[in-house]
Amino acid sequence: MISETKKEVKKFLQEALGTILGATIMAIGTSLFLLPNQLSTGGFSGIATIIYYFLNIPMGTTILALNIPLFIIAIYQLGKRFCAKSILGTIVFSIAIDIVDKLPSLTDDRLLACIYGGIIIGLGTAIILRNNSSTGGSDLLSFIVRTYKPNIRMSNMITIIDTVIVTLNMIFFKEIEIGLYSAIAIYLMGKMIDIIFEGIYFTKLLIIVSNMNEEIAKQVGEKIQRGTTGLFGKGMYTQENKLILMCAASRGDVARIKLIARKIDPHSFIIITNSREVVGQGFKRE
Repeated sequence: MISETKKEVKKFLQEALGTILGATIMAIGTSLFLLPNQLSTGGFSGIATIIYYFLNIPMGTTILALNIPLFIIAIYQLGKRFCAKSILGTIVFSIAIDIVDKLPSLTDDRLLACIYGGIIIGLGTAIILRNNSSTGGSDLLSFIVRTYKPNIRMSNMITIIDTVIVTLNMIFFKEIEIGLYSAIAIYLMGKMIDIIFEGIYFTKLLIIVSNMNEEIAKQVGEKIQRGTTGLFGKGMYTQENKLILMCAASRGDVARIKLIARKIDPHSFIIITNSREVVGQGFKRE
């Protein structure tokens, strides 16, 4: 029991440190790139950007104030552990934004700002998500809403909220370009999160239909050292039972596997598709 408690404490501390790191990275991307150029990635930071320019209130202070009501509700709906890390992330994010904001911006070019800002904020967000935490805002709001309406798609909800807030930014600053550049930042942020979670190395999945599957599987194993799996299927047109080969391979192996299959059976039917992530022997290990 004691060892389990120690593991839980160690895990919580690791996730807390990850949350602090992610929030700090997000603050750097926001204060050094997006905020000086009136850009945002939606969420409460978008509202805070408007207040920052019109009322001269520090962005971090506004974000913290906007999140307080959400955290009061979240404590009862999402659990104390999740909320503790999220509160930590929000506080660190808010304080770091106001500290980094005192530094000069790294670029006045909005295109560069939205590109680098989106990538850096996406990196920080991904680190926070991997540590089962958040920095409040629209993410936390969507979590709360889902406790009442489980069937609502979180991604759709966040997209709608961010779109509304970015539209408000365009209205208040009276520049359509702000919305266009912010959209680029939001897209890059999402792609960066995908890369952190799923990796940049796409694996290919080959599905081979042939009457000579055993020989193809043997050759692929011997010459390329890739395993294959036989799946039983049925051709609906011919009504014949078929053994279908499935093989996960790197990009460099695809041409060789295809060549082996076509050489053994010129009439083989081959489907090649992207596999976003493969975990296991011969591939990524977790």
